[in-house]
Amino acid sequence: MAPEPLKIRTLIVDDEPLARQNLWALLHNDPDIALVGTCGSALEALDLLGQKAVDLLFLDVHMPVMSGFEMLRQLPLETLPVVVFVTAYDQFALQAFEAQALDYLLKPFGDERFEAALRRAKIQVAQRFALAQSQTGTSLSEISPHLLPPALPVTQFLIKSASRVHFLKVAEIDWIEAHDYYVKLHTPTGTHLLRETMNDLESKLDPAGFFRIHRSAIVNLSRVLEVRVGAGPEYHIVLVNGTRLKMSRSRREQLATLLKKLKSP
Repeated sequence: MAPEPLKIRTLIVDDEPLARQNLWALLHNDPDIALVGTCGSALEALDLLGQKAVDLLFLDVHMPVMSGFEMLRQLPLETLPVVVFVTAYDQFALQAFEAQALDYLLKPFGDERFEAALRRAKIQVAQRFALAQSQTGTSLSEISPHLLPPALPVTQFLIKSASRVHFLKVAEIDWIEAHDYYVKLHTPTGTHLLRETMNDLESKLDPAGFFRIHRSAIVNLSRVLEVRVGAGPEYHIVLVNGTRLKMSRSRREQLATLLKKLKSP
């Protein structure tokens, strides 16, 4: 008899009863989720986590007595679940990502936003399952095939500057440039640095909307005005704002196909 597929043991922690009920309603029918329970405080959650293993944690930030951040600091790093913060306060976004949270859901959120967060959480938990099973020699077939859906392209980036933290929509980016250990995001209103490698960033972007024209440059296809023949084996991309970028000849045919699809009705 084939083993039962592994399910994601999930805990909801929020001091608002209605918020706990809403998350429960969104999760309890999911075939990949096994709800461990709900807790109304961080102290209650710590007690439960001392008794039961949890893979995924939906965690409120602002709670009486102990905050979500303080609660996470009480947990051993090696047993820390995948964490999705759920809060009405946007000012803790940077702190949440510094605490290695996977996502940050701002209340009120829509079904589509929740589904995107849950899909990302499933992928990360499945990766942990696979790593643990490969180390113990058990079968990877126990992982539910639903836990590894294609990753959705990112739609925004968290940008930190000296004076503020804000979200930048991917659609606002003209082009992306490699910059030492960072990438530089060029937009109509200025440039922003993001600590990512070009390869990692390329894998997160929608391939139907962004194209890597060079080892050091990715362009937003909706911003491309024309392709010009350069000297030797090179071509140049001209963006609608006049920016001119080098592209290797080998990528010209692929780019032409993508642009044709983009502009077709």
